[in-house]
This record gives sequence, C-alpha cells and structure tokens, in this order.
Amino acid sequence: MRTINKFKKDDPRSLLLSYQLELRQSALIDRIRFLIELWSRQTGKDFTASEIGVEDCYARKKVNWSVIAPSERQSLETVEKAKEWSTGFKLMIDDYQEFKESIHPEAMLKSAEIKFANGSKFRALPGRPSTVRGLSTNMIFTEFAHFDDAAQVWRAAYPSITNPLRGGAKSVIIITTPNGKGDMTYKLWCKTALGAKEQGVVLDPDKKIRWVGKKVTIHDAIAAGLPVDLDELREGMEDPDGFAQEYECEFLDGSTVLLPYDLLALAESADATEAADLSTLSPRSTGIFFCGIDFGRQNDPTVCWMLEQIGDILWTREVLVLNKVSSPDQEQILRSRIAAARCTCFDYTGPGIGLGDYVVKQHGEWKPEQHKFGKVELFNFSPLSKRELFPRLRRKFEAPVKIRIPISRVIREDLHGMQQVITNGQYNYWSPRTREGHSDRCTALALAVRAAGKSSGPFAYTSIPSSTFTPRSSESAGGRNRHFQNRQCALM
Repeated sequence: MRTINKFKKDDPRSLLLSYQLELRQSALIDRIRFLIELWSRQTGKDFTASEIGVEDCYARKKVNWSVIAPSERQSLETVEKAKEWSTGFKLMIDDYQEFKESIHPEAMLKSAEIKFANGSKFRALPGRPSTVRGLSTNMIFTEFAHFDDAAQVWRAAYPSITNPLRGGAKSVIIITTPNGKGDMTYKLWCKTALGAKEQGVVLDPDKKIRWVGKKVTIHDAIAAGLPVDLDELREGMEDPDGFAQEYECEFLDGSTVLLPYDLLALAESADATEAADLSTLSPRSTGIFFCGIDFGRQNDPTVCWMLEQIGDILWTREVLVLNKVSSPDQEQILRSRIAAARCTCFDYTGPGIGLGDYVVKQHGEWKPEQHKFGKVELFNFSPLSKRELFPRLRRKFEAPVKIRIPISRVIREDLHGMQQVITNGQYNYWSPRTREGHSDRCTALALAVRAAGKSSGPFAYTSIPSSTFTPRSSESAGGRNRHFQNRQCALM
C-alpha cells in the first residue's frame, strides 16, 4: 500500500512521492540508524537525501548532516537542492562555503557547507577518503555503489557516527543504484532481510547491527506517480543487462570505473587547453596532431578531441563540442581540424556512417590492410573493439602518465563516467546518460589516443626497376609473393 502525501500544497514536502515519503519516515520519524535502499536511476535520490538533511536541521538545533556523493557534480547538485529545501522551510542560511583542493577555479571540490542560524550544518562532499575524515555527523551516501573505492570511503567515514555526545545518536543511510556483486554495497545489502532473501544468504542472529533494506525499481516509481515513459527508457537503453541494473535494481556480476579521480588528477594540467588556435601555438609546439571524433546528432553531441604529441606526451589542445549541429555544418567545422591532424579516428557507427563516408572521400581512408593510407580511420564500435580502445586509453593515465588533459569539471566528470561492466563473465564498456552527454568526451579522447598510435599521413612510393626484381627460374610462386610482400613492408 502506497503512502499518501498529506502535506498541504504550501508545504515543500507536498512534492514528495510515496517512496520518498517512506524513506523520510524511516529516517526522521522511525529513526532507523542503519538503512540501505536500492533505487532506480533518476528517481530523486539527491532530492530526497537533501530534504531529509535539511528538514532535520530545521527541526533540531546543532544537528549535522553530510550527504556524500560519488562525484563533484553530484555534490554541487545536492547543495543546490539543499538550498531550495532551505528556502521552502524558511530556514535562514547563516553562511555558505566551498572548499577546493587548489585555487584553480575548476579544481576538484573538497566539500561545500551550509551553516544555518540555529547552529545546524548541512554538508555535501565527494566520496573520497580524504574528504570524509574528521566529521561527527549523520551520513547519507548517494550512489554509494558508484564510488571509486567505496570500501576505503566507508573505512574513513564510518567513525563519524561514533560520538552520541555531539548531536545525539547518528544514522547511516545509503541510497544507491546497484553496481555489481562483490562490492561494498552488495555486502551491506545482503545484511538486510530483503537482500539476504534475494541472494540466498543466511543472516547471523547474533549480529548487533540490523540493517533495514528496501528496493524502489522504475516500475515502483512510475506506480507512485513519476512521469516517465517506460517503453522509451527500455528502447533507448538498448541493453537488457544495463536496464536490469540501472532501472530494476538487479546486481550484475561487476562494474568498475575506467578512470578514477586519482588517475585523472595526475593527468590534469593548466597547460592543456580546451580551445586553441592550432596555427598560433607556442614555439614549443611540434605541429604533430591527432584527432578523435565521436559523432552525435540529436541525443548526444559530436565531440572532436585534438591531441598534440610533444616527446612521448600527448597534450590536449582542443575539446570541441557540437550540440545539434547539422551534418553538413559539422563537416565544414571539422574539415580544418582533420586536415591539420596527422591521423583522425572517426566514429563510424550508426548515424556516423554517412558523414564518415564523406570525410574519407575528402581526406582519404587509413586502412593499410587494403593499401589505403589516407588521414581518417573509420572505427566501428562493438564489444570487441571497445575492449581494445578503452584499456589503451587507461594505460595513458597510469604511471608514468603519458597524457595531459585540461583542468575542467565537465571533462573530469565525463571521463570518470565511463565504466567497465562485467556480465556473465564477459566485459563491455558503458556510460550513464546525463545532461552533459554520454561520456562523449571520453570516447573522443579514446579515439584520439588510438589515432596517435597509427602511422598515418601522406604516403609516397617509388617504383622498383624490373632489373632488380628478376626472379630465378627455380623460385616458386609462393616465394615470389613473399619477396614482393617484404618489399611492400619496407616501403610502409
């Protein structure tokens, strides 16, 4: 039976759907101390988490709540929702501060804190061990299963609920979409009655902590009034396993982030640029450029990532994003960049096929197995080709780091969004769709790195005088063929 929202229209809590009201009831009324809920994607995790924290700050003095999210973007979004709830509750904000890891405006956010006039505090933090230490606070983990290292964050954060003398007994609430068996979320879920029943686990009756668990699938959310088109979601996903995990809260075999924040931080440099005139670079420039183009038209943008090779380091020179630009206009914009690059790797999948055909007609195709040595390699995405493409990108970020990227929140979150997903022993690469795209920048960068590994460029050859290639009468046809192939390899 669904919970009925009885709040009046002028009360901000009237916006809550039944499953959100039930989480509020568990957290604020029943005061369940250890609570974990599996929720479908896009069902209001941060919206509900910020409501719980702000309402308790409104109701009680000197209360501390911290919402811990997997990324900087989600931390900032949670803070904005908390500000909106504060306005709705007419809770006076006394101070607001953001703490960053450096003075660079796009540097990683360490935490954001709202101080209320009654002495209560609401914090939002990215899920990293260094940011969650030293707190005494109630904690809500949103998308806990998608932290870079949930076990280390848990180890650093759990002591925050130790001391009841500072703000009373404290709670731990986890609201997340599953992300594979064997991770910290799965272990905690199996400690709930529902999770143990689902996974065939026998609970130890002597354990002191009793985790309470609940599941909210996309079907539950729609039944509660969430206005989404289920058939459209399923069709757009084009991935039954992904749909089962992201929308029906099923645990797949496993999933890991391709590029954790720590790796990205090692590659970030103020000397890497998102926009640059390639003709007016510094004297240090080599003029050796490589380009990766992930094509998009309606749902996703086209991203063109330009790298310059200086020594053994690949430096980002431009990250061009084209939103809803027609294919002819895209070709005009991309033409000069392809011409400037020694090699371009182009997304030749789905809608990219048409423009790809036109691009290779203009600039030549790189396909040496067919004796084509132009500027553009047409890349077909498949599970097999992704297994070659994305691990090569990862290796560039590992020590010693061979790539430099701009210090940019949008780029950082895009690259961090790509995941390796394992299902039935097979692995693939996948990224969630957000307002910023579908990790299109990450894909374009992976294509650019692939282009940098190609020996493309203008191809020339000279004829071999027939006098130097007069086979002996005893030479077999197979031997002559091998001799000719060796000559070809020497020219290439």
